Amino acid sequence: MSSSSDPIAIIGSGPAGLITAYTLLQDGFTHVQILTRDSTPGGVWAAERLYPGLQINNVHGEYRFSALKMPPPVDKGPGGRLTGEDLCAYMKAFSAQFLQNIIRFDTEVINIRREEATSLWLITVENRKTGARETMEFSRVVLCTGGCSTPKVPAAFAPSAAANAGFRGPVIHSKNFASELDTILAAIPPASSKTIVIIGGGKSAQDMAAYLANKGRKVTIVFETADAFIASPIPLPAFIRKSRLLAIMAGSVSLRTRLERFLHNTWLGSKMTRLFWWALSRSSLLALSVPRSSPLQNTKSLFWSISVNDEGVPQSGRFHDLVHHGKIQVVSPARAVSLNEDSILLSNRRNIEADLVLLATGYSSSWADIFDRETAERVGLHRPTGKQNSHSTHGYYSHLSLANPPTAGSERAANMYNGIVPAKNISRRDLAVNGAVFTSNVGYTWEVVAHWISSYFLEDESLYANGLPRTPDEACRRTELHAEWIHQRYPGALESFNESCSSDIVFWTWPQYVDRLLEEMGVPSMRSGGNWLTWPFQVIDVDEINTLTEERRRKRDRK
Repeated sequence: MSSSSDPIAIIGSGPAGLITAYTLLQDGFTHVQILTRDSTPGGVWAAERLYPGLQINNVHGEYRFSALKMPPPVDKGPGGRLTGEDLCAYMKAFSAQFLQNIIRFDTEVINIRREEATSLWLITVENRKTGARETMEFSRVVLCTGGCSTPKVPAAFAPSAAANAGFRGPVIHSKNFASELDTILAAIPPASSKTIVIIGGGKSAQDMAAYLANKGRKVTIVFETADAFIASPIPLPAFIRKSRLLAIMAGSVSLRTRLERFLHNTWLGSKMTRLFWWALSRSSLLALSVPRSSPLQNTKSLFWSISVNDEGVPQSGRFHDLVHHGKIQVVSPARAVSLNEDSILLSNRRNIEADLVLLATGYSSSWADIFDRETAERVGLHRPTGKQNSHSTHGYYSHLSLANPPTAGSERAANMYNGIVPAKNISRRDLAVNGAVFTSNVGYTWEVVAHWISSYFLEDESLYANGLPRTPDEACRRTELHAEWIHQRYPGALESFNESCSSDIVFWTWPQYVDRLLEEMGVPSMRSGGNWLTWPFQVIDVDEINTLTEERRRKRDRK
């Protein structure tokens, strides 16, 4: 049986780590320790990883927790988007108020392994300031490292490849953009002929390009396809952007309402669904004045992709505006192939000048370096090898709205029950993951996941009564079936996102996902309310779940 005095290690001090620690403490666990290599809380939003002008890819309210209100954005301009500094300040305030003496900063996790004889987790850590190492013992581990910790650098742009090519300028990954910003600005003076080339079309690539162009630097960005985006001439009203509307139109694995079944399982409804997403995509391009001849038209599909940015309303000095005014040069579709002395060779055989290269090429799994292969395989933490089950290519799920999908990739989703627990390890109740479920509403989703993890560690009977698999075989069967759904709904997505940030993909459909977790915990779901007509447009607010700890405690006390 579990004990509230069992020591629990939380790896990572980003939003997932902070809310998990807070929830476990509220549930009476007395020995909770967050281990982080950073010097401040926040993970991606830690102070040392920020740079001026960074704006988050969410509307206000999607990154907060129910225990602490989030101040309005400092930026009062059109759309009033939160900046990285806003979010960093919020994570610091949350930690200071609720997690005093819980976070161990500047602590690099070197290795995690489970000693089978004692069932203890042995975690070797290193102090980043002194280099001292020690091995700590814990009864449970929660991985909250996210998927943006370990840079993924293509072999052709690795330091050794740059040296062999004789490339004379720096090659820097986007993770290090903040720490290397002075170097970048010094290497490329303003209004000079020297060029910064950014490889990648995602949010970080666009943010870096905009910042540098606004500083008077000559910037070229190269990508095959850019992220999809939504934008509008005026801020989208809350009953659209913060309701269930986009979730309903996106199509969840389980179509539980008549409206969802009509939209995704009938001929007329499926046509309406695809028309909705096409119209949203076109109107977004129009809102940002992207000409039909612009390479910025070369974006991923808004319906099929999870690489989607929320641009809000048009603003001067942002990426699309700067491209429109010729201050950022775009080369697309093209793929960067290799470095030369003073240029980059592209897949279309073109050479473009480059004096400094910024790689916005994504991240590798943060789990690969901290778990030895034997432990990872024993607990079933990483993705299975081999191609995804062929069921998915034959439409295993019957959603008519998913007809004629793009070409699917071969990557398989990790066997993680609910995206939280490795299926092979589900009976041990000593390992869980928070922050790896890909969602467009971080605060609400990861707070509910934190409650689910706490119920799982406490062995709440309600989880088993409401469907938690009791055996690894059953868990593996169900997660394999769900992996087929991910493969069918988001073909190719897993090629770009590592398992540390895609243990499950719910994205727009996060409301249906959290409803499922709430029901497994035996507490009410669909908390935003509304009647048969208004429920799709009810604003969802994280305050709806601020009583979850008490609700779950009352259920336990009645047993």
